[in-house]
Amino acid sequence: MDLPTLKVERLYRQISSLIIQYIKDGRFKVGEALPAERDLARQLGVGRSSVREALIALEIAGWVEIRTGTGVFVLAAEEPVVAVQGADVTSATALLEARSLFEGDLAALAAERASPAQIAALGLLLDEMAREDEENAAFHDSDRRFHWLIAEMTGNEVLQEMSQTLWNKRYSPLFQQLENHYGVVPWASHVVEEHRAIHAAIAAHDPGAARAAMQRHLDQVLEKLFRQS
Repeated sequence: MDLPTLKVERLYRQISSLIIQYIKDGRFKVGEALPAERDLARQLGVGRSSVREALIALEIAGWVEIRTGTGVFVLAAEEPVVAVQGADVTSATALLEARSLFEGDLAALAAERASPAQIAALGLLLDEMAREDEENAAFHDSDRRFHWLIAEMTGNEVLQEMSQTLWNKRYSPLFQQLENHYGVVPWASHVVEEHRAIHAAIAAHDPGAARAAMQRHLDQVLEKLFRQS
């Protein structure tokens, strides 16, 4: 007997698939608001972060519209042009968890190996970020180069490549849409202060403090996107 191969599906996709079925069945009607995020999480027995990611994926695919502060409204009862599976995106919570673990260790290694010139260059990037009063393109570019320089400080080209791969995943549709809806404005000043702590720990050649500062920063990014609002 041939048995089908079972797939382990990401939780947010399971939630989005269920909501799509309810829309198709007419239990969630076009133009109506879905139950509140916290109510969906309670009824499904899942965390609100998974529900939020599912709703973002549904919006990207054209099933719903998220009106921040108002609710999530059904747009379509038929299959939109873009399928949820077509928007194959990494879970933001999974990405930030991976970055926290990985970049925390990168920062610790950088604190051991960074040269004076590299530490000075990291400080200049921090100054560039501080001169921006909002999270614009220039701010994000300095932020990216700050994190990539920390990877370079390790002197390990494989770690550098892995760092760039993880960073680039933040440009996925899911992550970008989460930031658009739930990012804090203004947030730049908070990010700069978190980066100052990372720089100070690396400059002091304190691996433990560098790891903690990096993980604290990425934990704050997660809090920003999934705060219980």
